[in-house]
Amino acid sequence: MTTTALFTPHARAAACDASHHRLTRRSLLGTLAALPLAIHAPARADGTGPLKIAQSTALSGPLGELGQAMHQGAKACFAAINAKGGVNGRPIELVALDDGYDVKRSLANVKGFIEDRSNFALFNCMGTPMIEAMLPQVMESGIPFFAPFSGALSVRPKNARNVFNIRASYADEAEQLVQHLATIGIKRVAIVYQNNSFGKEVFDATQRSMTRYKLDATAIVTVENNSSDAGAAAAKVATSNPEAVLVGLAGKPTIDFVKATRMHRKGLPLYALSIMGSAATLKAMGDDATGIAISQVVPLPNNTVVPMVREFQQAWKAAGVTLAPSHLALEGYINARVFAEALRRMGRNPTPGNFIDSTWNLKRYDLGGFEVSFNDSATNASRFVELTMVSRDGRFIR
Repeated sequence: MTTTALFTPHARAAACDASHHRLTRRSLLGTLAALPLAIHAPARADGTGPLKIAQSTALSGPLGELGQAMHQGAKACFAAINAKGGVNGRPIELVALDDGYDVKRSLANVKGFIEDRSNFALFNCMGTPMIEAMLPQVMESGIPFFAPFSGALSVRPKNARNVFNIRASYADEAEQLVQHLATIGIKRVAIVYQNNSFGKEVFDATQRSMTRYKLDATAIVTVENNSSDAGAAAAKVATSNPEAVLVGLAGKPTIDFVKATRMHRKGLPLYALSIMGSAATLKAMGDDATGIAISQVVPLPNNTVVPMVREFQQAWKAAGVTLAPSHLALEGYINARVFAEALRRMGRNPTPGNFIDSTWNLKRYDLGGFEVSFNDSATNASRFVELTMVSRDGRFIR
């Protein structure tokens, strides 16, 4: 079976070479991408033992539900693969450390993972601020960095051969939302976004798309991570008299902003990105969530017409997970499936370097209704984006 070790280490300051402080993040990542990879070579006793991959993600804290769902989805996939003999006879062992969506903890986790030469790859680490901080040491080490969970373009460096993004970008999601608004004739749109790197990325993408489709921004407001100004933001949006609102928020700020907005204008159409649509967020919003349109980067997790979704449902049930299946759980499952396929194509004695080559050779790979194609580290292997809506009973419908 897949084994998972969960720990909550004390925060450790991540040391950084002084020269890095004199470089901008963009120039630093560009410099690292141009260097030959110092391939991380894990120690392994034989070609039949477990192949260990490591994950730093939020399993607790404000976004713990998101991390738990993705982790459980990947874990269910690897358990199903291991039950059939693993990949080329080797089981996959997923080891996760909780970072609580905290940059310092995530850096400490990843530093330890890289130093432990038994780790073959880093898998599905979560969060734009965390990934931004991890990338310099990850790229310098050469360890495969597979399916980081962020749609931000700022964490997608060009020509980084050991970095593999799968999910559609926030820019792709924003484009889909804005295009939909333009198609149905909406012209006046307010934008609200979180005052952090994730929110600014969403705002930039939304503004570019609105300019392209000639939509007017009636108001542009931010909400702090602690949501202390969510009520004021909702009031400002409401007084701008928009026809719709594009929401670039996650976690508690989403809940507080939506509730406050519904008090001002009950039926105002709200459009949000996939990061918003966790079960806990929808539950906390209650009836106020009804009618919100949300872009998704994977199919509906209950759409068993899609062969890959049927297989996910089977693996989820077999794993006995107590969480309800979700888009995030399906995303974790998809990431694990793609990882296993790249590994399968290598034979019985994989190395990180050969795995990197194998992954780049995955072109137009169809998992059964969901296709990936790796072309460049700055872009995503999947372009899948579809719009869903929250029904009266809190479910997603198309």
